[in-house]
Amino acid sequence: MKITTLLFKDIDTKIIVWFQDNNQYIVVEKIVANILQLFSEKKSFTKIVDFLTKKINIPKKEGTLFIKDIEKLLNTSDKTVITKSKAVPLPTYFETKKYYKINDVTFLVEFSSEYEESLVHPKFAHLEIKSVQNTDYHYQVFSDDKAISFLIDGSEIGTWTLKEVHFFQGKFSMQLVQHIHQKEEKEWLGVFHASAISNGKNSMLFLGDSGNGKSTSLALLQANGFTCLADDFVPMDAKKQEIYSFPSAISIKRNSLETLLPIYPELQTSSEYHFKRLNKIVRYLPPNNTDYTRHLPCKALVFIKYKKDSILQIKKIDKLSAFEQLVPDSWLSPLKENAHTFLDWFANLPCYQLTYSDNQKMTTTVHKIFTDDL
Repeated sequence: MKITTLLFKDIDTKIIVWFQDNNQYIVVEKIVANILQLFSEKKSFTKIVDFLTKKINIPKKEGTLFIKDIEKLLNTSDKTVITKSKAVPLPTYFETKKYYKINDVTFLVEFSSEYEESLVHPKFAHLEIKSVQNTDYHYQVFSDDKAISFLIDGSEIGTWTLKEVHFFQGKFSMQLVQHIHQKEEKEWLGVFHASAISNGKNSMLFLGDSGNGKSTSLALLQANGFTCLADDFVPMDAKKQEIYSFPSAISIKRNSLETLLPIYPELQTSSEYHFKRLNKIVRYLPPNNTDYTRHLPCKALVFIKYKKDSILQIKKIDKLSAFEQLVPDSWLSPLKENAHTFLDWFANLPCYQLTYSDNQKMTTTVHKIFTDDL
């Protein structure tokens, strides 16, 4: 049996274990972590069974079955299969060319049809500029009836089936953020499916299931003195564990328009996009950020939820609950040193649950979290 590299982190009453082979995090009881540690130290199966039966005083037969179940965690850790789709032939003609400027970096992005354009352009339309003679990067996106391919400066970045188009969108954003901030993928700790704001000194992440009001809260907060750092795609660097700006627009769903139109009347006439795979219809609101070089320490994770007619409730939540909500929708670096840094960063980060219906009270509460005034 191949033994994967493991990392262990005590959080509350349990242990978070990271498996290097498939970059997977799981939460286990301490006794399970002890047994995994013994496996990683290449102790014999017999010695591990002896340890367990003495530790919790159970029959040897029962202990053996228990150890075999835990061993399965190690056996499955190296079975991740990565499939590679066949590249789509490079078209001779691209229907659309878009030029974008982010800070001082210019991009030419070519799309072979309206379909590819619809996957990218709506989020970045506010960054579009007129054609320029010289660009820093040349992106090309094209597809056939089975797959979509992505090239940068003539080199293939990847090809995905049309059912995996969201992986393409993630990769496109990852390449963009690397070029904006001039950092390679190994220099990023992770990317979170969240919204991020700043008060000029620190940042804060808002998380929650789709429909809970992350983006609406972000739009309200940027209208009340905060800066939007990122929406949906929030990168964090490995060296300082700071939240970095990402320049996509804020996605606004139909049911938020009544709340936001008095503040942002431009949403009345902005284009509407129907994303069938996600079953949502959105409009895009440009962020109020004018400096996409910005990066700031993270003050807290806030799991936010708008609930009609509810009183405002703010409370610290247990780390394990927060971890199990944060990790599944995140991209986290597969490097051991970065995984170690991520666990340490998370262990020291306060986590809150904020439920509200009054927008002003929500804004005041966010101010208080930033200023340690709760």
